[in-house]
Amino acid sequence: QVQFVESGGGLVQPGGSLRLSCAASGRIFRIYDMGWYRQAPGKQRELVATVTIGGNTNYVDSVKGRFTISKDNAKNTVYLQMNSLKPEDTAVYYCNAPIYSSGTTYADWGQGTQVTVSS
Repeated sequence: QVQFVESGGGLVQPGGSLRLSCAASGRIFRIYDMGWYRQAPGKQRELVATVTIGGNTNYVDSVKGRFTISKDNAKNTVYLQMNSLKPEDTAVYYCNAPIYSSGTTYADWGQGTQVTVSS
């Protein structure tokens, strides 16, 4: 069973940057697309960025141009570079492998990493 360990969150002022990391216990990046999700208080978890096996990326409109997803297959790690952060980016961020047809994921969730954008 694949396990994810997310890190890199913290408290940052509006306009600041953070780089999140997600380490996987297996070579899941070579088998499935990977995504970063976030869940804000009182809201459903949403998929905000994906990277395909081949390295193609896609973003939800609210983060397009500000967030960059990348991966390092050799390190079994996926990253999320977040720039120009806004208070509405405040959430717990998770990584996982999305199943697009059902909206579910191939693996269980990790503990996530908290991102708080506030002055």
